[in-house]
Amino acid sequence: MRVTSEINGKFIWGILSIPKKATGSSMSCRSEHIWIEPITGARKTSNFCWAFILFLGSLGFLLVGTSSYLGRNLISLFPSQQIVFFPQGIVMSFYGIAGLFISSYLWCTISWNVGSGYDRFDRKDGIVCIFRWGFPGKNRRVFLRFLIKDIQSVRIEVKEGIYARRVLYMDIRGQGAIPLTRTDENFTPREMEQKAAELAYFLRVPIEVF
Repeated sequence: MRVTSEINGKFIWGILSIPKKATGSSMSCRSEHIWIEPITGARKTSNFCWAFILFLGSLGFLLVGTSSYLGRNLISLFPSQQIVFFPQGIVMSFYGIAGLFISSYLWCTISWNVGSGYDRFDRKDGIVCIFRWGFPGKNRRVFLRFLIKDIQSVRIEVKEGIYARRVLYMDIRGQGAIPLTRTDENFTPREMEQKAAELAYFLRVPIEVF
């Protein structure tokens, strides 16, 4: 599979090959000189649960909403909903349709496994490769390649509060910060620190915390 990436305004061609050990397991594959970290995409248990719940809930809203103005035969199937007035039925139908669209979006991301891929750190060749699956289209395959010598640090971004967020980045000279983890991944502080420390030790770069 041939892909391109743009670095410093130049397109770099490369052959993309996903190692079998990395794609067949959720655990990383590591040796003395190579570290391959598989990345979980949209095919997570929580996404399956939300997509299923949204589908059932929106389908229920749609059926109850349409039953308010489709006649007595349909209303008789839902005797507990006979008090629903026509305007309320329109609103409930709207919520049902909106929920079906959101549910369909979630099922599509799960089917395409958006966000999945792998990170490959090769100290022997001095190259870092980052691959992600995106949405179908021209940018379905995202492939970036950097030199290890251009990595300035491994950065941890921490935001506490109601919507706590912990994201791991690589600070690349001339490229800025490249995220290695998703914002919706629920790493504990200890897990994030351990992951950052192991990666920084492997790459021989310092750790920064923001």
